[in-house]
Order: sequence, then structure tokens, then C-alpha cells
Amino acid sequence: MNVPGQYRWAFLLLVIPTACVTAGAWNEFAVYLSQDIQLAPDVFDGRIVWQQYAQLDQDWSWDIYGADLLDEQVPYPIEVALYTADQEAPRIWGDFVVWQDNSETDWDVYLTDISDAAAPQDYLLTPYLDDQARPAVHGNTVAWQHQIQDPDTGLLDWDIYAADVTDVSQPSVYPLRSSMGNQQNPAVHRNTVVWQDDIYDDWDILGADIWLRNKPEIFSVSLTYQHQQYPAVSDKTVVWDEEFSGEDFDILAADISNPANPRVFAVTTDPNAQMNPDIWGHLVVWQDNRNGNWDIYGYNLITRQEFQITNNSFDQTFPSVSGNLVVWEDERTTVTNIYAVWLDGPEIAACSSRPDGDVDGNCRVDLNDFISFAQNWLVCGLDVSQACL
Repeated sequence: MNVPGQYRWAFLLLVIPTACVTAGAWNEFAVYLSQDIQLAPDVFDGRIVWQQYAQLDQDWSWDIYGADLLDEQVPYPIEVALYTADQEAPRIWGDFVVWQDNSETDWDVYLTDISDAAAPQDYLLTPYLDDQARPAVHGNTVAWQHQIQDPDTGLLDWDIYAADVTDVSQPSVYPLRSSMGNQQNPAVHRNTVVWQDDIYDDWDILGADIWLRNKPEIFSVSLTYQHQQYPAVSDKTVVWDEEFSGEDFDILAADISNPANPRVFAVTTDPNAQMNPDIWGHLVVWQDNRNGNWDIYGYNLITRQEFQITNNSFDQTFPSVSGNLVVWEDERTTVTNIYAVWLDGPEIAACSSRPDGDVDGNCRVDLNDFISFAQNWLVCGLDVSQACL
């Protein structure tokens, strides 16, 4: 067929078949392969942290390690917090890693500045009695669950506290949610903090706008008769897992652009269990047992497409996502280690419909698309090859 030169580009767009990345076909890799158990991964912008059961001075305990996948000059792994007591539950944002430590008689929250990864600097954020645990961090805000003794009943319960760590040596600590019942598992994004709350006799998801630290605006994200737990937040979207029966957990989400009227919607309602979600921008990830073992699945909030990330026969659990990097706990080796994958392709597309010429589904037309055109320009793209002229 003779196509005039000024129309050849448009012609190629019509006849070249669309490329597709098969779900689960990405290259998974161990972050730092070890014979020591590794748990509780978190990720931010190519940096990964986790807790590892390691030997130090003849004693075994949980320590915090990290890795920077984007900077070859950084020590590998980063020794974030290696002490004789237990350091657990790390979370990372930028140069800040927060974690809980039981070197005293109770759990406390620490922050480590890893801007100089060869010489991390530790700061104690909670020099208080009782336990402070499960910290989360974003920007200059750290939040955690804070154990308080009720002055009337003498009973201990969990509240949510936060700190402005603009000056890490002098954190400004303030109560965020101090009420009857337990408030646990906070997550932070910008000026939004969310957590699970049992003040109404079952676990619900609540949140707060902390723009004014002395007057945080508390709002309800989801109040149902089922248990909602383990929330995560990115921008104006909150995700959590919700228990509908003893074996059926689903992933739900809410648009909190209007905190007075959150818009709740389902991410996945597969009849098997989906748990422990995380979110970054338009990508949601979680662990899913629909195949008879735990795999990592994802969902694109823009294209509204679900996709499978891992399909290994062993269990993959507790995922975390930042950008297109996903990390998780993986049991494919003799002990649980942290694995990761860089996602690409149409599964993580950031547009609801592709622009003309976008072969690889990344929402832009670039050199890779042109290479595909050049390699396939004689392929007509019809299912019955005899129909090609």
C-alpha cells in the first residue's frame, strides 16, 4: 500500500498492535538476601527499610536496616539502628526513618536521620512512660499510637499522638486523638492523619486534618458494623481492609476531598481474603489469597484496572509502594526476606485513555514507542493474517 509521507505516522498508529505487559512478568529481586529473618518493609523514592533479626555482641535482636536502590555511593545495606534491644516497625520518608525501640522498660519512638547514610543520627521522640509504638512519618510530621492510663478507671488504652519534627532535636509533641477506647495504626500524608478507632465498639477508620496542631479537625472516614483496620493514605485517598466474615477481608477506599462527606468505594471484593493495603498516588497494593497462597496484587485508581504483581507459589505479604517500586515480605527462600519489583507498562498508567501513538501504555509518546513502530511497521495487526494486504 502506498501511503503519502505526510500521513505515514498516522497510518502507523492505526495498524501497529498495542503492546501489553503480562501481569506478574516483572523482574522481582531480593533487596538484601540474608539468612536472617527480614520483616516489615517500607519504601520511599527508591529507599527501602525493614527490620532484621540479627546477631550483635553475641545477642540476637531485631535491628533496622535500609537500602538505597538509586544511589550507588550509599552503603549497602544502611545500618539504620543496630542495638542490643529490639528495634521494630520502621517507616521512611525522605531522610527520616522512624521506628519503635524497647531498650528501656517500655517501647519508645525514635527517628533516625540518614541524610549521611554512613553515619545515621538518632533522636528520641517519646521520652515518656508506658508504650509508644507503630510510628508513621511524612514531611515534618510523625504520628504514633501512645499508651495512656485513664485517670478515672486506671485502665490503659491507646491514643494517637503526633510531633512536628522540623527541629528533630526538639520535637513539638501534641495529642491528636485522646478519647475512650483505642486508637491504633496511624498513617500520615501531608496534613492528614488516619487511624483505626474502636470508640464505637468495633474498629472504624477516622482521620484528622492537622493543619492547626492545637485544633485538629477530627472526621470519620468509614463507620460500619464490620471491622476496618490498617489504613493507609495518599493525598485525598484512604485505603484499608474490611472484615465481612471470619475469612473474607476486602480492600476498600474513600475519597476524602470533602472530609465531611467521604466517598467510600470498593477496590476489590473478591470472595477470598485481601489484607494489608498500601497506597501511593493512583496505585493501591495489598496481599491476596485468591490463588490458595498469599500474592501481591495492585489496582490502578485512574484506569480502574486490577493486576497481579507476584505469582510465586510461596507467600508474599505486607506490601508497601512508592512511585512504581513495590516491596514485600517473601517466603520463597529458607527464611522470610524482603523482595521488590519496579513496575512498568499499562498496569501503572497515569491516564484513563492513551494518547495516540502510546504503544507501551505509559501515557506518553516517546522513543520507546517509535522503536516499536519501527520494529512492527509491516505488521497489519489483524487476527486473520490472510486479511492483511
